[in-house]
Amino acid sequence: MGFKGKTILVTGASGNLGRAVAAGFAAEGATLVLVGSSLPHLERAFGATGERQILVPADLLDQASVTRAVEVAIGQTGRIDVLCALAGGFRMGEPVHETSTETWDYLLDLNARGLVHTAKAVVPHMLAAGGGKIVTVGAAAAQRGAAGMGAYSASKAAVIRLTEAMSAELRDHGINVNCVLPTIIDTPENRAAMPKANPAKWVAPEDLASVILFLASDAARAVHGAALPVTGLS
Repeated sequence: MGFKGKTILVTGASGNLGRAVAAGFAAEGATLVLVGSSLPHLERAFGATGERQILVPADLLDQASVTRAVEVAIGQTGRIDVLCALAGGFRMGEPVHETSTETWDYLLDLNARGLVHTAKAVVPHMLAAGGGKIVTVGAAAAQRGAAGMGAYSASKAAVIRLTEAMSAELRDHGINVNCVLPTIIDTPENRAAMPKANPAKWVAPEDLASVILFLASDAARAVHGAALPVTGLS
């Protein structure tokens, strides 16, 4: 897909989707800046920092921490061609009228505030370079409210609206901004949480990663502000 010589910054890199996305870009010859909550988590997922992968711990809820991480990336690679903003969180079960402040803050922080902090750190460098690609992760559940998922749906709907807003602001500067809307991702954690469900109909992390790589590639240069459903096998 033409990623050789390009630098890809991935947040939430040590998670299941982050590892799949990192593997996809690595196979295409990209240089990876892998951002996670702690260096031990990153090292367990990827080993040590190497020639084409830089491990950078950062707290996405702390703007200064995110800015430092991006400065490390720029200092070592000179550029960020693609931002894959994958970090996020999930909770469900509380009806809206019983939603705790802790749940609300947790989901809005991880799913929306962290994206804003990351964009504030990365976008100025893309503007200076004259272009780039940004891919975010919303959720199919953000398209319509469902019982027990009000806070989660709202936080992921915020991701979609932020993606659309950034696209409108940045497309004339050569920056494509799009998001994917997966249904349930087939992870060990989701299998353990839903043992009676049929994971064959879920979205494999590798399949979702393939869509993310497409949106990050020049093949998607005409795609702006899309919220692309990725719903797994029928």
